Amino acid sequence: MAQKNDTQLLLVAMLICLGIVGFGGWWFLHRGGNTLLHRDTPTLASSDAETAGIPVKERFSEGEKILIYQNTTMEKEEGISAIATGDWQSAITELEASLAKNPNDPEALIYLNNARIGNQNSYVIAALVPITSQLDGAQELLRGVAQAQAEINQKGGINGTPVRIIIGDDSNDGEIAADIARALVEDDRVLGAIGHFSSQVSLAAANIYQQGELVAISPTSTSVDLSTAGSYIFRTVPSDRFTGTTLSRYLLQTLDKQKVAIFYNSESNYSQSLTNAFTTALLADGGETVAEFDLSSVMFNPSSAVKQAVTQGAEAIVLATDSTVLNSALDVIVANDRQLPLLGGDSLYKATVLEKAGNEAEAMVVTIPWHILANLDSPFSQSSLQLWKAQVNWRTALAYDALLVLAEAIATDPTRSGIQQALGTLDVPVSGASGPIRFLPSGDRNQALQLVKIEAGDRTGFGYDFVPINE
Repeated sequence: MAQKNDTQLLLVAMLICLGIVGFGGWWFLHRGGNTLLHRDTPTLASSDAETAGIPVKERFSEGEKILIYQNTTMEKEEGISAIATGDWQSAITELEASLAKNPNDPEALIYLNNARIGNQNSYVIAALVPITSQLDGAQELLRGVAQAQAEINQKGGINGTPVRIIIGDDSNDGEIAADIARALVEDDRVLGAIGHFSSQVSLAAANIYQQGELVAISPTSTSVDLSTAGSYIFRTVPSDRFTGTTLSRYLLQTLDKQKVAIFYNSESNYSQSLTNAFTTALLADGGETVAEFDLSSVMFNPSSAVKQAVTQGAEAIVLATDSTVLNSALDVIVANDRQLPLLGGDSLYKATVLEKAGNEAEAMVVTIPWHILANLDSPFSQSSLQLWKAQVNWRTALAYDALLVLAEAIATDPTRSGIQQALGTLDVPVSGASGPIRFLPSGDRNQALQLVKIEAGDRTGFGYDFVPINE
């Protein structure tokens, strides 16, 4: 009997020990080790299960918590702690010190701008970005928002009232974006939203913004479907109709090619929109699509697809792909091995393309709304270089434009309905990073696009650069 009791006691002790160790491991990963984990894997996206489990209120921050852990400094953590307790002066000091160490951190600058406002009255704008799934894209957007916020507030705000930014992480997920949109509609402080990143996510939230009469301006969603999403939906990026027409004319007039093979993603609204816009423009201009390949298909084989495209008479390849199938698009570029000219939409404007397929992608032409090398002397380009200590891209420029034009509308009438009316009837276009900001009746940006070509160079450090084509 004594031996049996001893065995039971030993089992209980072992279970308690395992419980303590397990809890300690959980605590370290989720609390004590959280910063270290994100620092070690700064671009690793959370799993769908982890992302879906984050409560909506935990996805927002005005500076009371960190949402981006990449390259987090101790000073940034101290600054966030100070904001959480309302110690604005300490927050300002710590965040300024953090930015001195890491000047390329847009989250820190936004929180610094907010800390400088403190408890003052302010106009509140939400910036909605895909932190936990597309970190690079999220930071590119936030840099534009942060820069515009800093410039507006340094000039005295909007009619004397500063701009406060709420950052929201939508994980580039439509359901989460819809929940975020509902929360913003219910928050009377919020006068407008900048976002979302992808067309599919913007479309998932558009009806909620429309019904709640809250203006949403996307700097990066190009789907044609957004043109009919409602009178409260705007964007500072031109729609895919502009992209399709630009690519078609370059193909036919500059390359003197008529027959193309299109590679797309049937599960992406952006990809389908660009494919349809391009094929419509191509047919109208006298060209022909001889083959289409769906990169999302489990049967897709890049080498076989390229061979089939050549066999069917394709004279060029158009990559109407989105970021979710980027690796497959890179496989197509490599399989093509510079046989056929390559053209693509703005989703291919990524350093990853230069890094992983630079040699095979050389001479590929991509359409984007703005390129810094074509605008080096502009005030935005100069100030962004000084602020971020690096060159920015079109996503940053158009996010900057989104806040500038929102600020102009707020200055006219700081109510939700007044902002919508002001944006729809701009008498004088707002001068933005990418030129005059004009909206069509559909809410689309009325602006020409920039063509860039991949060429050998050392500006990015990968041996290849995107270089503007002057036409």
